[in-house]
Amino acid sequence: MRNKLIAAFACTTALVSIGAASAADLGARPYTKAPAYMESMFNWTGFYVGGHIGGAWTNERFINNGTGAPFGDLTPGQGYRQRNSGILGGAQIGYNWQANNYVFGMEGTISGLDNKGSFLNTAFGAGDDVFSWRANVLATIVGRAGFAVQNNLFYIKGGYAGVNNRLSVTDTVGPATGSGGQTHWANGWTVGAGWEYGITRNWIVGLEYNYAAFASQTYQLGGTSGNYSFDAKPRDLQWAVVRASYKFDAPVIARY
Repeated sequence: MRNKLIAAFACTTALVSIGAASAADLGARPYTKAPAYMESMFNWTGFYVGGHIGGAWTNERFINNGTGAPFGDLTPGQGYRQRNSGILGGAQIGYNWQANNYVFGMEGTISGLDNKGSFLNTAFGAGDDVFSWRANVLATIVGRAGFAVQNNLFYIKGGYAGVNNRLSVTDTVGPATGSGGQTHWANGWTVGAGWEYGITRNWIVGLEYNYAAFASQTYQLGGTSGNYSFDAKPRDLQWAVVRASYKFDAPVIARY
């Protein structure tokens, strides 16, 4: 009898062990390695604001258009052309939209510049005729199109440009004397190209070059003997700048 009890106990113990092992096998979960995190591709889509600073070169031209008083000692058809440079700086605001590697956008800029010049007209002897010009505010509204390579954007741009331009003259020796000046907003067009780099998700730096040309306008420069009338314009204006912009967040495009 005792031997039968021992055999029954051993059999029961073996069955319990087998059941526990089976239950453990059923409850096990297969291990799967989590996918590695992939860094997001830089996304150029979104609004941005920023600033720029650099240098500008203005090619100024004015010609006596043959109407008005003769002070300044220039006959009709005579005039001058002068080139000068200065510092340019301002702000930009815009929006980019990205489709695959292509980026399209609109941008507006406003800049202050100190391009100016003056010279003495000695054509008729006395050398008392001083001409001065100044271009001090530049604005653009352009479209942009570019190609993105990861954090780099290479782009071209084109559209409207306008500049605030002033012309003045002083003639102190007769027979015809006078002095005066007039300021006009000159309208024109601009083209340019640049490169930008996204250094973080929101901050962008870049380099840019632009060219602009403007239409002539008539400047009436008052004097004691009447008006002295010129056709004048900043014939062309070129500028190169470094830029920094803050881009507001847009949806992240994941790359796997």
